[in-house]
Amino acid sequence: MADLRRARFARLVSRALDGLPAELRERMRNIEVTVDDEPDPALRGERGDLLGLYEGVPLTERGLDEPYVPDRITIFRRPIERMTTSPRRQADIVRDTVVHEVAHHFGISDERLGELGLGDAD
Repeated sequence: MADLRRARFARLVSRALDGLPAELRERMRNIEVTVDDEPDPALRGERGDLLGLYEGVPLTERGLDEPYVPDRITIFRRPIERMTTSPRRQADIVRDTVVHEVAHHFGISDERLGELGLGDAD
């Protein structure tokens, strides 16, 4: 059963990425998107459950000649599943989390995301 839930969740993440505007998808470079069950406990801190994590150098901070390892976006399955058992609501949360983390890849800060109404996704 856990493998089916993981596969269904991975499809939600894939659909969320496919649902991004084409101009954003085309500009996403050198980035890996993964699904993990839980975040490292050290990452949770005071914020409670962490839904997603962007690790890398935002495009706005990259130099022209510097080589970079791939950026990484991780979406955490179990914290989202704990929020709701509704498949539709889980899909909405996954979409919002993917958008939030992709925004970090493009250099949009948590503060700016809050101003745009996207600040609570991670």
